[in-house]
Order: sequence, then structure tokens, then C-alpha cells
Amino acid sequence: MFIKKKNIIAGRNPVIEALQQGSGVDKILLFKNASGDNVAQIKELAKQYNVPVQYVPIEKLNQLTNVQHQGVIAFRASVQYLDLQQVIDFVTEQGEAPLFFILDGVTDVRNIGAIARSAVCCGVHALIIPDKGVAALGEDAMKSSAGALEQLHICRVNSLMKAVDTLHLNGIKVFSSEMTAGTMLHQLNLTEPCAVVMGSEDKGVFGGLQKQSDAVFKIPMAGTFESLNVSVAAGMIMYEAMKQRLFA
Repeated sequence: MFIKKKNIIAGRNPVIEALQQGSGVDKILLFKNASGDNVAQIKELAKQYNVPVQYVPIEKLNQLTNVQHQGVIAFRASVQYLDLQQVIDFVTEQGEAPLFFILDGVTDVRNIGAIARSAVCCGVHALIIPDKGVAALGEDAMKSSAGALEQLHICRVNSLMKAVDTLHLNGIKVFSSEMTAGTMLHQLNLTEPCAVVMGSEDKGVFGGLQKQSDAVFKIPMAGTFESLNVSVAAGMIMYEAMKQRLFA
């Protein structure tokens, strides 16, 4: 797989500087036997900024760049990740009821791009994503979203369950989409502060997240087809939220 060199940060000090300056970093590849004080610093900063670290053989790093990488390579993100609590505070200070979407296991970059486009159109304030198990928000995601990702708050967290705890502490209800639920989408009150969890098309929403949710709902369908594409389902839910908020 060819990766544009402008997306790569190679070397220990450059990676440390990128993390310290708050530059968007999607992922770090670290030689599995790397050691030293600056390696420990990279790990600590990565933990602080919720940047996933993948431990790899040296051959993997050598394939990606001919620059002296010192056992570490980072990939630049095309979006700026924000702290969840700060985004909650910002939205509420604007006098608006937060409307967030949580993406659990959505790995297709095209789906994330389509979700972002619908989110901007329907007034969603932020997308919440985990630091692992979701498509990287790089150039492909940006192109797929037609720039919508730049207009959204993107919160990357190391635990979606902890993120739900934060939402609850701020009075934000959490609803999970599940096609076997008894509650219908239109029966939810989406005018109140809320976040909606969207799971992957094959596995759905993680069971632990469902248990933490205030309600589980489904999108009513006339036909008997098993499921909707996740970006289509998200768009339908976002439209229902916008409709309720505009015309309630």
C-alpha cells in the first residue's frame, strides 16, 4: 500500500513535537523493541492524546519511508481531534441541546464520510469515535465527506463506555440503534440533549454500550430486509432529530 510521504512523520523528536503541539495524529507505528526515554515519552503523550500505538517489526517501518525513522512513524490526521468535555461545554454555552453521534466499529471510510455529510446537513454537533476499531480519518475520509469532517467537532476517546459516562454526567441521554428493539425512532424525544450510538452493520452496537444506553430503538421499515447501510440509517436518524428540533 502506497502512503503519501506528506502524511508521515518520521523520527522520535518530530513525533514528540507533533504530539506536544496538538497536531492531529491518527496513529503511531513503533518498533516493538524500541527503548529509551523518548520512547517512553512518546507512549505517554500518545496515551494523553488518545493516539493508538501499534507495535511492529522494523521491516514494516522501512517499507513506509527511507527517512531515518529511529523506530517510530506517525501518520498525520486530516482533522483536529477535540476533548469531549470541552465540546459539551462549548455546545451548551451556545444555548443549544447537544446532539452527538457515537460510531462503534464503523470501519468503512466511505460510510464515515457519508455520515459526516448528513451530520452537517442535519445539525449534529459532534461525532465521537474510539481510538481503535474505526476507519482512519485521513485524506480518503476527508474526500468521502466532501469536507464535512472539517465542519464537525470530532472527539476521539480511548473508551466509548467512559465517553457514555461523561455524557450521562452532563445530562445527555444515550440512545442505541438496534433493529430488534421495541421502541421506534419517532417515539424518542430527540429535542433533549442526546447522543445516538451507531454500530457496525455486521455486529451492531457493542452489548456493553447497549446496557449503558437510556433507550434502544429501531427504524421502522415497510419491508422485511434485514438491515440498512449504517450511513443510510444514520442519515434517517439525523433527519428525524432535525425535524423534531425544527418543528416541535
